[in-house]
Amino acid sequence: MHTVPVGVLGASGYAGRELCALVAAHPQLTLAFAAADRRRGERVGVGPPYAAPLDLTFAAADDVRLGDAALVFSALPHGASAEWSARARAAGTRVVDLSSDLRPGHLSDATRATLGGAAVPYGLPELFRADLAGADVVANPGCYPTAILVALAPLARAGLLTGGVLVSVAAASGVTGAGNSPRADLLFGEVAEDFRAYGHAAGGDGAPAANVHRHLPEMRAALTALGADADLVFTPHLLPAARGILATITVPLPGGSDAPALARTLWRDAYAGEPFVEVADAAGPAAEPLPTLAAVRHRNVVRVAALPVAGVRRPALLVTAAIDNLVKGAAGQAVQNANLMLGLAEDAGLPR
Repeated sequence: MHTVPVGVLGASGYAGRELCALVAAHPQLTLAFAAADRRRGERVGVGPPYAAPLDLTFAAADDVRLGDAALVFSALPHGASAEWSARARAAGTRVVDLSSDLRPGHLSDATRATLGGAAVPYGLPELFRADLAGADVVANPGCYPTAILVALAPLARAGLLTGGVLVSVAAASGVTGAGNSPRADLLFGEVAEDFRAYGHAAGGDGAPAANVHRHLPEMRAALTALGADADLVFTPHLLPAARGILATITVPLPGGSDAPALARTLWRDAYAGEPFVEVADAAGPAAEPLPTLAAVRHRNVVRVAALPVAGVRRPALLVTAAIDNLVKGAAGQAVQNANLMLGLAEDAGLPR
């Protein structure tokens, strides 16, 4: 079978190595190069649990020929990735950029100009698939936004997130979401047997403030594109686990809404036929468990469920969503986007 050569920039990071492993398992992709400047010349094994072990040698980014790949995945750090995405485009290569540099709410006019001035589609296929087929550059969503936007999109499209409604999101991530650069606060002894909120920073007046996480501009922009008019309060937490994200979202509904009926039907109807969204019927007569990290580990899926909230004066829903932050939240979704860009089957090479 004919295979398509692809390259990975930033291949030594968690998402980069996951990409190499998924490419090794893909029936129609082959790895043209894996670049990692700090670990150039180092041999590593990738593949499991998706494929048999494959030995590869990291190259320096300046030493690879970007044009040898039909598509390049840029898993470089935020702030450094856009330049290399522009270089790849100049070499005639398609790009899936896994950093925040090209995402809505972050893409600057100057960066857009370096990419040729065209629009950069947001690569969340379940919500924006029509923009992705044949695209030259795609901005891969962040891990938290993937889980949260898939959970909220049916409500937004149904006109239930209007009038500045306050949506509260508490989401927890495994430590791989922070990357693999050495940090004292991510040492095993600091993370194990602990659980904490993070992402607070200085507000407009310089005083400490919550709800200032870097994923918020991306989520706000995507929700607006889906027709929402809502205030999003996002509180991320650090789990003492390697991988996975669990988001718990509280959504007030307009007065008179039938919360139990919405919980039973809205998400199931919205995602009927989607290969990578699993809707747990947590509110039905044969109730299924709410999403868990164990249920999505090493899988390119979002598992979502909704329940009506009891004991409140205004109808509300509790929506939960779980993903593997390195698969559907990063590398798996990048391959899903690449499949669409290259005209391959969307689910090719992806673990379900």
